[in-house]
Amino acid sequence: MTVLVASDLDRTLIYSTAALGLTMPDPVAPRLLCVEVHESKPLSYMTETAAGLLAELTADPSVVFVPTTTRTRKQYQRIRFPGRPAPYAICANGGQLLVDGVPDRDWRRLVAARLAEECAPLEEVHQHLLAVADPAWLRKARLAEDLFAYLVVERDLVPDEWLKSLTAWAEARGWAVSLQGRKIYAVPRPLTKSAAMREVARRTGATTTLAAGDSLLDADLLLAADAGWRPGHGELADAAWTAPSVTALATAGVLAGEEIVRAFAQEAARLGRLDA
Repeated sequence: MTVLVASDLDRTLIYSTAALGLTMPDPVAPRLLCVEVHESKPLSYMTETAAGLLAELTADPSVVFVPTTTRTRKQYQRIRFPGRPAPYAICANGGQLLVDGVPDRDWRRLVAARLAEECAPLEEVHQHLLAVADPAWLRKARLAEDLFAYLVVERDLVPDEWLKSLTAWAEARGWAVSLQGRKIYAVPRPLTKSAAMREVARRTGATTTLAAGDSLLDADLLLAADAGWRPGHGELADAAWTAPSVTALATAGVLAGEEIVRAFAQEAARLGRLDA
């Protein structure tokens, strides 16, 4: 039996300083391991316990660990996970499939063909974002892998009605909008993590898929997996979103990441015993 473990990264498996959620007294706060450095500064962390559990999980030859993220390839490649290097990684919300760190060109061609057929072009969406964003709260506007667009904003200043209006405009054109931290993503609906996860499962012969994620862009991934987990923070938690195969954790912050890795390990071990 091969078990595929597909996990979202930011605010699911790894956490920036702002997202750690260390609400406990300092003397009992968990020890942290830095897993990402950007511009010579530490950026993302796991608890040391989570790092140890992940190293044990990836050492199991029956488990295929697949980092699954909206990050670009360049942003993903800054991360240094403990344990065996992941043979597959899903970047750009499913638009890029990395095999031993190298983009799979056939997968990218399939994605491009589907986007061209099913939704409005990126340039139209990008120009609309630039036209309607308010300079009072807009800090940056970016394109990612020529697949989707996002804005970096002062979140507290973005009106709820503006976000609702953008969401309605995007949906009519086959796009989805997601607010994650200080970023507002506009992503083509056919661009999904679940499609890439299914492709990796096909290639590896995985018989069971496990997944975790915290944002609306992770909902399709969780629904496509045999079992999933979401932390007690993020867009899905805020919306009280769940599904029969998804466990909604009460834990928030970096300790939720630790709980998710532990759940992956326990479920993989249980499946291994059933297969024995």
